[in-house]
Amino acid sequence: MSKGYLALVLHAHLPFVRHPEHLDHLEERWLFEAITETYIPLLHVYQGLVRDGVPFKISMSITPPLANMLADGLLQERYLRHLNNLIELSEKELDRTNREEPHFRPLAEMYHQMFLETRHTFADKFGCDLIKAFRQLLDQGSLEILTCAATHGFLPMMQYHPEAVRAQIRTAVDDYSRHFGRRPKGIWLPECGYYPGLDAFLAEAGLRYFIVDTHGLEYAEPRPVYGVFAPVFCPSGVAAFARDKESSKQVWSSEEGYPGDFDYREFYRDIGFDLPFEYIKKHIHPDGIRINTGMKYFRITGSQGLDHRDLYHRGRAMEKAAMHAGNFMFNRERQIEWLSEGMDRKPIILSPYDAELFGHWWFEGPDFLNFLIRKTAYDQSTYSLTTLKDYLEEYDENQVAVPAASSWGDKGYYEVWINGANDWMYPHLNHAVERMRDLALHPRRNEPLVARAIRQAMRELLLAQSSDWAFIITTKTSVDYAIRRCDSHLERFNELCSQVQAGIINEEYLKDLEAKDNVFPRINLDHFAPWK
Repeated sequence: MSKGYLALVLHAHLPFVRHPEHLDHLEERWLFEAITETYIPLLHVYQGLVRDGVPFKISMSITPPLANMLADGLLQERYLRHLNNLIELSEKELDRTNREEPHFRPLAEMYHQMFLETRHTFADKFGCDLIKAFRQLLDQGSLEILTCAATHGFLPMMQYHPEAVRAQIRTAVDDYSRHFGRRPKGIWLPECGYYPGLDAFLAEAGLRYFIVDTHGLEYAEPRPVYGVFAPVFCPSGVAAFARDKESSKQVWSSEEGYPGDFDYREFYRDIGFDLPFEYIKKHIHPDGIRINTGMKYFRITGSQGLDHRDLYHRGRAMEKAAMHAGNFMFNRERQIEWLSEGMDRKPIILSPYDAELFGHWWFEGPDFLNFLIRKTAYDQSTYSLTTLKDYLEEYDENQVAVPAASSWGDKGYYEVWINGANDWMYPHLNHAVERMRDLALHPRRNEPLVARAIRQAMRELLLAQSSDWAFIITTKTSVDYAIRRCDSHLERFNELCSQVQAGIINEEYLKDLEAKDNVFPRINLDHFAPWK
């Protein structure tokens, strides 16, 4: 009989990036890299556990933008083309390394086999439909899938426009049902952003629980008796779970955590940058922009700089991943033993992470999870894996409290998403929300062409609200792209709004936007009706 629970929750999210007007758009590769390096490796881990009869429970959020991209035929076709390009590159590397750098040959073989296996899983096993693959695991009961807000909109910045909050949440719930054939039980709030009262919208949408960062419960009113090791019920009846700092830091931190170990693969050395341009140019961006290919031959080694890196050794990395999984398990055992002595229920340790950490940023991350889950099942009996849904079914009575306004990210109180670099966005977004509220009540909204225009305007507004644009501006990564995306969606929204109000709709313009921004095909205008 276990003394407590560990809940592993992975947040799988990417902004909606789809550009049919370009043959090869740089930012679409965010999705392609994540499929190759995170989503399919995670599926391989889950399927291996099921095949071997290993009991496990794990949770993932698959956000609506990501689900819509994974289900999109154009992006599926482009991903296959991308994958075939990687296979061709790996075949070239087999020949080059054999002739010029034989010490790299085993790694070239590893990547070649990995890309072939990825194509087999994607194309042959699941017919390019990864949503189907995740839905099968959901049906089997091992994987719990959470939803998120429709476009990962940062909800605290919408709190004075309840229609916008409602539209983000209800659109997400509808879209989850379309993909997974049932309604979601839980939600990963975008950026874990919470404000008091938000839970009422979740309750109205039929959601039972959400996740906040640690201080969201630590400073709840009244203070939770069990800290972050049990959920609280908000006044609406929706449960709030909080992140455990200790287990998170062991995995998150590249300096103190496992991913920074010197035997693990170095992310920032890639043949897309290391090899001569003439050799690699066919396999990078057509505009000649050097990009990551995913083929990396070096380990982290130390702190001397990227030029001082030793050869990556897969076997040693696997030994280290197994060791770190054992260390993580040992620490959770001690943590559960200590917590259980002072609680009248089994404590739950919630360990939430961005899914893309596992495989993309931390190459060995999926192997770490595989080792951890197997060790948890067979090498200890102090704790069990659980999902948040299952924990609530076991403990249906919980303290009532109001979580504190909070988010994760730097400083923990919204600053990443509202600061001097990106605050210009919000007056425009708020004005668009007010215009959308009028559109949703337009007297001609039931006319087919008018309804199409209003629905597309709603899509454009939701896409403009994505928290990713503010985040990218703050982190100074693809700033120009983020600004263009926010601006272009607002421009399209305002143009459609003006056409509807003028009673003259340009159907060709509308068709073009419907083809480009085709997210949420069943979008419901009633979700933007005034809050009652």
